Amino acid sequence: MLNLNRYQIRYSFLFWILVGGVFISSTDVLARESLANTQTIAGLPGLPATETRLRTLNQFTEDIDSNAYLLGSGDQISVEVVGYPEFVDTHTILPDGTISLPLIGSVQASGNTLSSLSQVIQNRLGSAYLVNPVVDLSLLSLRPISITLSGEVHRPGPLQLDSLQDNGSGPTLVSALIEAGGVTNFADIREITVSRRQSNGRTETLALNFWDSLVSEPSAINLMLRDGDSIIVPRLSAEDSLDRTLIARSTIAPGTVRVKVVGEVRSPGEVQVTPDSSLSSAIATAGGPTEDARLSKVSFIRMDEYENVTTQELDLRNLTDTIQVQDGDVIVVPKTGISTGLDFAARLLTPLRFITDIWRIVD
Repeated sequence: MLNLNRYQIRYSFLFWILVGGVFISSTDVLARESLANTQTIAGLPGLPATETRLRTLNQFTEDIDSNAYLLGSGDQISVEVVGYPEFVDTHTILPDGTISLPLIGSVQASGNTLSSLSQVIQNRLGSAYLVNPVVDLSLLSLRPISITLSGEVHRPGPLQLDSLQDNGSGPTLVSALIEAGGVTNFADIREITVSRRQSNGRTETLALNFWDSLVSEPSAINLMLRDGDSIIVPRLSAEDSLDRTLIARSTIAPGTVRVKVVGEVRSPGEVQVTPDSSLSSAIATAGGPTEDARLSKVSFIRMDEYENVTTQELDLRNLTDTIQVQDGDVIVVPKTGISTGLDFAARLLTPLRFITDIWRIVD
């Protein structure tokens, strides 16, 4: 039987009080840190709640490493079996998703992470050929990634991006939006959502507010993309309004939009202008008005996504206006009334002049 005197009991009691205090303090710190790092992220519509995990930006990006990366056709990996130099080689995953190794032949690599593929190779080698093999895999180069963009971008649909961009980093959300032609003037950039399927089969979503980064901090949030990511740029609702000029000047807007300027300008036709340009700026880009231009009656034609056409007549004699152009707009600069009358007279006189010239030849 254990005999303890009163001093031993007292010191033992103090010891456990200290241990308990440290444990409670540590738990409290971890809880506060967890609460501080938690943000509410909006999920994509239509995704099953049981398969969707809502993440913060840090949580969403921390999984981008070689341990979570799902291998696929075109990835290049190095394979080494410790103590067996004949296995050391570089392999590019074939279109059917396999690599070929000595002794065991074809191995399915696509859909595995480096760690899971390493385990597959170890199991197959150890089951028949080697004793406790140690397989070391490393990722040498990444395949191009395929993503999908939908919503308010100029060229929605599937998009393929190089895994290594010109700046030496991987493809980002901003670079994908630019590659898709940029966001339209109707984009609600306060909640651009990205969904990603993880190696465990779960779909995680993240919502990024680019509007706050435009009006507050120019160093906008950006996100490194992965193969299979899906990006949705929602449409601005009718009751909401954002400064479209500010959106047009952002890095995720298209570099230029196409506008047709016809009629009395020096270089009529399609012109490329920046998306924050006005109608007057488009006319100036088309060489400016001719001497016969009737700037008080300029027609402005626009078709929306539902193919509804709106026409507006404007007075641009001062060559200043506040209408922001959109891709596909048409601007018609008519002639003055005097010029129109002279053209009509010229068309009438042309046959008479032709007859007069014939009589001169006969005489």
